[in-house]
Amino acid sequence: QLQLVESGGGLVQPGGSLRLSCAASRFTLDYKAIGWFRRAPGKEREGVSCISSSGPTTTYAESVKGRFTISRDNAKNTVYLQMNSLKPEDTGIYYCAATTFGCGANAALYDYWGQGTQVTVSS
Repeated sequence: QLQLVESGGGLVQPGGSLRLSCAASRFTLDYKAIGWFRRAPGKEREGVSCISSSGPTTTYAESVKGRFTISRDNAKNTVYLQMNSLKPEDTGIYYCAATTFGCGANAALYDYWGQGTQVTVSS
């Protein structure tokens, strides 16, 4: 079964950092754009960031620009989301997803999803 597995979540104080990883098993991420989405308590799922299949194109939600950085290491079949200067409003479950289409905020275009990793920003 094709899988995406997120890791790296946890509890962090405001202003802290976390690095999320999204690893694929049983398929290659080489030709897929990878997006990070999050669902905050009581809110709709939102797109956070995306990286194109070859890597040069990245997109970010306005709320995370300048604080989050997405990157990929195709040799390790893994995509990362470096999150700095975290705020309480960044709290939520973070999901990575893969698509054969280009980056976009429409979650319906993503074929594979991970189970999510919890990020809690609190003092």
